[in-house]
Amino acid sequence: MTETDRARTFPAEDGSGRPSPYPDPGNGTADLRRVGAHPDFWYPVALSRRVRSKRVVATAFAGERIALYRGESGTVHALEDRCAHRQVPLSMGVVEGDTLRCCYHAWAYRGDGRISQIPYLSREDGRPPRGVRGYPVREAYGLVFVFPGDPDKAEDTALPELPAFGSPRYKTMTYSRTVRCHYSFMHENLLDMNHQFLHRGVVGKLHPELLDHRSDARSVEARYLFTHTGGKRNRGASLLAAEGIRGSDSSDVMTIRTAYPYQTLDLVPENAERPAFRLWAAYVPEDAEQRVCHTYGLLMIEKPRVPGALQLAWPFIRRFTERVFAEDRMAVEAEQRAWDEQGEDRNHEVFSLILDVREVLRSNGVPLPARTAACGTAPARDGRASASGSHPAG
Repeated sequence: MTETDRARTFPAEDGSGRPSPYPDPGNGTADLRRVGAHPDFWYPVALSRRVRSKRVVATAFAGERIALYRGESGTVHALEDRCAHRQVPLSMGVVEGDTLRCCYHAWAYRGDGRISQIPYLSREDGRPPRGVRGYPVREAYGLVFVFPGDPDKAEDTALPELPAFGSPRYKTMTYSRTVRCHYSFMHENLLDMNHQFLHRGVVGKLHPELLDHRSDARSVEARYLFTHTGGKRNRGASLLAAEGIRGSDSSDVMTIRTAYPYQTLDLVPENAERPAFRLWAAYVPEDAEQRVCHTYGLLMIEKPRVPGALQLAWPFIRRFTERVFAEDRMAVEAEQRAWDEQGEDRNHEVFSLILDVREVLRSNGVPLPARTAACGTAPARDGRASASGSHPAG
């Protein structure tokens, strides 16, 4: 949305007769919190290490329940989590070789969802169904990705590229958390660095200055200059930022980018040649109404020159990121509760950067289908944090 569009859409509230450059929630624009994540992308739905050999894991995307299992060959398969016979969840089933057998009547399914065996089927019995939906699935970066959209588009849709992952220069911290909010609140939270007052207890006084930002139909990118101006800092903050955020005269450049549907953040300390850390994150809706999302992220931290130093710093960095994430989660879940209570988005946003990212999320998403309360929501995924990670400063 351009500044001209905003001025044309929203009347002034100051009585001057001049059009306001900022949007008002009553303008008739589609409520972003009623826009769903577009399914034609690769979404992480589990940590690879949790899908152990011959085990089944229940997960979900936007109300679609999915059963993941790893066969004897080592390949992970993703099936619609219901038996075509009596609708019992296949995630309750048993893995035999590379097939998944329902726990109820022992119907067996191949990795593509087709039925391979019905033990008691006779010629007199009715014609059985072909099977259940099988999802395209890939493993990368220690995560299991599924393609919940049009399967014909999966092969031509690239996974996110993370050159720092696996690099000898970086060590990766993985995190996996459930947050009770629409995924768009998470994009806004990370992109809008003006909320550092929320984190004053762990980062001290930080002054974020927006250097520039740009957007197109699929992405929004912002660059901030961060300066520490006083106050007590958590030790993990200094360790994570390496050379940056160490004194009142230090400064760091942080670049944050929403490239639909993912988000990245790079922090380059003053006088450094490369980022001290790089974050990649995806916010995967769990329930049909998409008021709960699962956050998956990879925090890639540059290794210092001193061997073993990062290993010693790891617990401090983890505790710092966990505390920052807890504060962010408190805020975004409060935003979601307000939306639930009001039944609409009454936010009065004035920051043009956030207006831009809202337009990107709105225009690239899909309308949520009408649902009744009786439909319920999908069961939550494993919301426990990865043993080695959490969310970085946001």
